[in-house]
Amino acid sequence: MSKIFTSLGLMSGTSMDGVDVSVIKSDGINKFELILNEYYEFDQNLHQKIIKLRDEISTCRDLSEKTKIISEIEKNFTLFNGKLIKDLISKKSLAIDLIGFHGQTLLHLPDKKISKQIGDANLLSQLTKIKVINKFRQNDLDNGGQGAPLSPIFHFLISGILNSKYNLDFPISIMNIGGITNLTQIKSYNSEKQDLYAYDIAPGNCMIDEWVRKNSKNKFDFNGDFASRGNVDDLILNQAIDNFNITEITNSLDTKDFDISFARGLSFEDGCSTITKFTAFLISEGIKKINNFDNNNIYLCGGGRKNKTLIDNIIEYLAEKKIMLKNIDDNGFDGDFLESQAFAYLAIRSYLGLIISYPNTTRVSSPVTGGILSKNY
Repeated sequence: MSKIFTSLGLMSGTSMDGVDVSVIKSDGINKFELILNEYYEFDQNLHQKIIKLRDEISTCRDLSEKTKIISEIEKNFTLFNGKLIKDLISKKSLAIDLIGFHGQTLLHLPDKKISKQIGDANLLSQLTKIKVINKFRQNDLDNGGQGAPLSPIFHFLISGILNSKYNLDFPISIMNIGGITNLTQIKSYNSEKQDLYAYDIAPGNCMIDEWVRKNSKNKFDFNGDFASRGNVDDLILNQAIDNFNITEITNSLDTKDFDISFARGLSFEDGCSTITKFTAFLISEGIKKINNFDNNNIYLCGGGRKNKTLIDNIIEYLAEKKIMLKNIDDNGFDGDFLESQAFAYLAIRSYLGLIISYPNTTRVSSPVTGGILSKNY
């Protein structure tokens, strides 16, 4: 009988507003039980420092030149995570075997085999007295992969639950609209995972969030309300579409691959509308670029699924394809926490030496495990 681990997953997304925390029980293969999901918002000072740091880092040289400030913010970020874990364990009387610590991404350059996330696993292990696994992406990058997306192996597990518990037929597609939009397609549920495919297909919330942060006191467009009140500038939208095209979807994407300069000069709400429409166009085009995409239903997770204006625009662009977008929440999963659950699950697989990425998910040369274990107590 396989050992069941209690694992805690931490995910800090590109919105950089806080940390999603999930605790699960799993054998790292096909057993799964959710214990809890919690969200912890960064204090304003840490939030601003992380945003400023990420905005200042675009190259490998930036990483080397800003070592001191990176280390300082990494320590504060890790202390924040350590405190929330200790508080959660105390409040809920939890016994945790492993922590999956994704960290906060500063720079993702797969062509240079670099994916930099802040988060000190040794310090976190010392603070919590728990084994911590981080640096999930590096082994994939070192073996020719893109280092992303890494959630597909967890989506594979979910697809089996959706199929058995809710009678959903394969193929099953799960689309996460975070800072970047990635899509996993599971054509059948088999132990070899040869029918598991995944792609970063487009930006998600990254451009919308950046526009809102830079032009208001808000962190994001709640439910797409700002965009719904504005008007799309069709001239600027069409110029943006003409000037930018994701030609293929085999490479992973970084938020720095996209910018909002094309919307300069628009009013706040018109900018929200135009950027949201542009994002929807790129997501719909990304879906269309997937070879032999034969799903009529796509199950949505990630914060972007709550942006009604964005989702309505995607549906409009996909009208001819007769593709239905459905919230995964309607089938027993909380779409806000799939990523944190995924890294709890990945921590178990990493600890057991099991594969976490595949040629059809990250373009890695052969299936590989990943993650580095820290035990500092």
